[in-house]
Amino acid sequence: MRIENRITKMLGVDFPIVQAPMGWIARSQLASAVSNAGGLGIIETSSGELDAVRAEIKKMKQLTSKPFGVNIALAFVRDPNIVKFVEDAIVKQGVKFVTTSAGDPGKYCKDLKALGLTVFHVVPTLKAALKAVEAGVDGLVVEGGEGGGFKNPQPVMSMVLLPLVREKVDVPIIAAGGITCGRSMAAAFALGAEAVQLGTRMVSAAESPVHENWKRAIVEAEDTSTVFLNQFSKPALRALRTEKTTRLERELVADYQGPSVMAQFGRAKDLYFGGDMESSIALTGQVAGRIDSVKPVKQIIDEIVTEFHETIAALAKRYGG
Repeated sequence: MRIENRITKMLGVDFPIVQAPMGWIARSQLASAVSNAGGLGIIETSSGELDAVRAEIKKMKQLTSKPFGVNIALAFVRDPNIVKFVEDAIVKQGVKFVTTSAGDPGKYCKDLKALGLTVFHVVPTLKAALKAVEAGVDGLVVEGGEGGGFKNPQPVMSMVLLPLVREKVDVPIIAAGGITCGRSMAAAFALGAEAVQLGTRMVSAAESPVHENWKRAIVEAEDTSTVFLNQFSKPALRALRTEKTTRLERELVADYQGPSVMAQFGRAKDLYFGGDMESSIALTGQVAGRIDSVKPVKQIIDEIVTEFHETIAALAKRYGG
């Protein structure tokens, strides 16, 4: 069942399945479950809580003997010396893989690689992908506009973005956005990816620390149950449709200088862990419309891998000639 390609060899994992680095959520409880199941768990920094992040990285060493990574969200790491933080909090803990996002990939790529790290950068467009490759990254996380979280104001969906980037670059690609099962993983591989990143599927996992209200909202979501906010400014984002986000959808379009989208995260923990779905914004991808149950991480990954193999075998049998 193990899948071998450039990315699994780079990461030292059984399966090319990566968990997205979601703020406050992507910590040791969830990330260790992903790594123990054969994928790659990622610890977040986008919460900006760097002392907590340090502690979570240390907890990972207790919870798993498998590889894991850390995301460096450049716009949110409030440390004047990011490279020093990475060296002390990440490299010295034995972490070998980082993703960078929300910033210029060229600013720190050379320094991070000098520390012995494998560096992938998150990109939402072809232009960003070419810039990251020029900066010297080892690979890309190519993130389609259907995914949840912070987005480019002019989103490009995975069906277009993945093959477009693959045609122009040779580095390994992790596909993000719209992935939740073996069939969507097989589709991503057909378009040029060598791994997939799961966000919303992991938010809804049994080991996810978020409140059951959010998990239930994902399970009950329809294909039209997300909104794309702040599309005429930055940062844009995709989130679950609630009374609050439906109101913001109109207000942010009607008035560029209206309520700041980032100001809506002031009570994020009341939503994330308290279950008050109107207190903040529940960053969620369109793929919520395909998720119909809460499952343990290991079951999610095992089912994806099994269906992936079944899908490509069936296609080969049907169309192999």
